[in-house]
Amino acid sequence: MKIDFQETTNDLLKRIDIHSQFGARDIDSWMLDVLQLQKGLRILDVGCGAGKQCFSFHQHLDGDVEITGTDVSESLLAQARQENEKRGAHVKFQLLDFNQPFALPSDYFDLVSACFTIYYAQDIPFTLGEMHRVLKPGGRLFTTGPMPTNKAVFYDIIKEATRKPIPPMPGSSRYASEIYGTMEKLFSKVEQHIFENPLTFTDVVPFMVYTRASMSEDRKLWNSLFISHDDFEIVMDQIEKVAKARIKKDGSLVMTKVVGGFIATK
Repeated sequence: MKIDFQETTNDLLKRIDIHSQFGARDIDSWMLDVLQLQKGLRILDVGCGAGKQCFSFHQHLDGDVEITGTDVSESLLAQARQENEKRGAHVKFQLLDFNQPFALPSDYFDLVSACFTIYYAQDIPFTLGEMHRVLKPGGRLFTTGPMPTNKAVFYDIIKEATRKPIPPMPGSSRYASEIYGTMEKLFSKVEQHIFENPLTFTDVVPFMVYTRASMSEDRKLWNSLFISHDDFEIVMDQIEKVAKARIKKDGSLVMTKVVGGFIATK
């Protein structure tokens, strides 16, 4: 299955920033609480982006950890390496396409982390199989992704504004079904944890910053709603009007992120 998706570095970082500014809960703290990491681990972070999760793990374990961060985006890896040098964190970053065999040893890592990424894999059993292969016996795979109820208000506003159905999103449509089921087949044990983070917007501007980043022209998943730049701007205007009306009526917009955390043990 080919997922037609491309998100720019700026889009990703804008959305992360909005989560941090307007969310009520910190997802990194939740991840660390769920994982209960110990010092001395070997960790592989697949789809590490600009290294956010790698640096969270590194800081939490006081640097007593071996971390390899991988991503298919050279621009994001460049940012990660720059931040790594600034922090003196000694995290290793390397290019990796999770649709191809991992150039990594078998039975090596204690933890494989794949946050908000695995549902873009072309062949879920293959990618999960490679993650299983590089884990030590007893090692854990930790993945996160959106659940079907994620960002309900966001999608409701888009539907109301455009009067068109929301196209299938790889995350919410694949994560809780195809991915969880495949993990159950490959691993000896799988457990599920749920994280809910309400983002509260009392002004339309940050909501539209988030919306633009999520629906930018680089996000080809939305091409049933717009094709050209002019189409995109028309859709943004429609969404802004609906969002403004809701804020005026209710005083705020509350968009709840609903994230599943799956922990699978080899």
